[in-house]
Amino acid sequence: MTRTHITGSFQLMKSLNRSVILTIIREYGPISRADIAKQTKLTPPTVTNIVSELLESGIVKESAIGKSKGGRKPILLTIEAKHSYIIGIDVGGRSIRAVLTDLDATIEHQVTHALPKGMNEQTFLKVLKEVITDVLSHSSCPEEKIIGIGVGMHGIVDHTNGIALYAPNFNLANIPIKQELEGHFEITTYVENDARALALGESWFGNGKDIDHVLCMNVGTGIGAGIILNNELFYGHYGTAGEIGHTVVDMYGKRCQCGSYGCLQTIASSEALQQRALEALESGRTSILMKNNLSGKVIHECAMAGDELAIELLEETGTYLGIGIINSIHFMNPEKVIIGGGVSKAGDFILEPLKKVVQTKALTEQARNTEIVLSHLGDNGTVIGAVTIVLKQIFSRNSAVS
Repeated sequence: MTRTHITGSFQLMKSLNRSVILTIIREYGPISRADIAKQTKLTPPTVTNIVSELLESGIVKESAIGKSKGGRKPILLTIEAKHSYIIGIDVGGRSIRAVLTDLDATIEHQVTHALPKGMNEQTFLKVLKEVITDVLSHSSCPEEKIIGIGVGMHGIVDHTNGIALYAPNFNLANIPIKQELEGHFEITTYVENDARALALGESWFGNGKDIDHVLCMNVGTGIGAGIILNNELFYGHYGTAGEIGHTVVDMYGKRCQCGSYGCLQTIASSEALQQRALEALESGRTSILMKNNLSGKVIHECAMAGDELAIELLEETGTYLGIGIINSIHFMNPEKVIIGGGVSKAGDFILEPLKKVVQTKALTEQARNTEIVLSHLGDNGTVIGAVTIVLKQIFSRNSAVS
């Protein structure tokens, strides 16, 4: 082996160990150097050297004095959250939201810009750049401290190259988001499907934390799912795993945006909910709902007020979602199912009928008892998930190299 190869291997090993130590400090801090060595199985001198470098860089700080285990009291280490900052983007059907966070994913500032109807690629990218410029202009954080931009984008996404392959809400294809943003802002950019971003955010900061196998559904204008298997995002062979909204539940059902018929999102999305409400009112159903104001939020408010039709509509949506979830439970056997997105705000109105389907239709007792919960991150799910895409590049869960 040449000197170049030896040096390269050493630097790779050191980089891996540095990332693992950072992750241990993030997950278990405040933590001592000795406990880091035990967790990572690295030698104490290796840990000491790498920690010294991390302290010098400012990303790690000494925070407190720990309890003695027979010798000197150890100095405990934590991540310096204000060392760097990240921009997270949630591209919704009608607007784009941007947040600036620290390394703990604490939101420092946020802005939202509306998206015009019938826009082309250039208009979309213009609004995307404007919302990032806006969040930067309102921040006191120096731009050199911003280490990345994460984008949660609906539809089919090539996460490797940062391209939105197909955005059905906009009827646009092959949008070079990563290339455009990196060229404009000179900040490393990562692009991910919004449901996968949500799943990643819940896995790090929400109801999926410390769980190996999670199904996270994002139910809004469309329906997608992020799948966590063995603590990692699962993409499938061509990167389309998790398109649960396009699983066919009624082959003779309504035509979907994708061109197929009877997809789950034709009966369980927010748009499907509003369409069923309109059809019910036009058929003469009595309700406090009004034809010209049928958003999911209004339907939920009317259900809270005791409106019979609104309650029925939400229960139907929960039942339909339950059908999609029971199929997923039988297929991937997750430890937990997390429901996020706009429709999830209806809470127990959809959660109870959803759980009823699972508890009556699942094959085994264990499957029937699969834990199903609402997103812990709520409205911040996709933006925090987008931030987590960047954090994932810094903090690795890979094993250290002795």
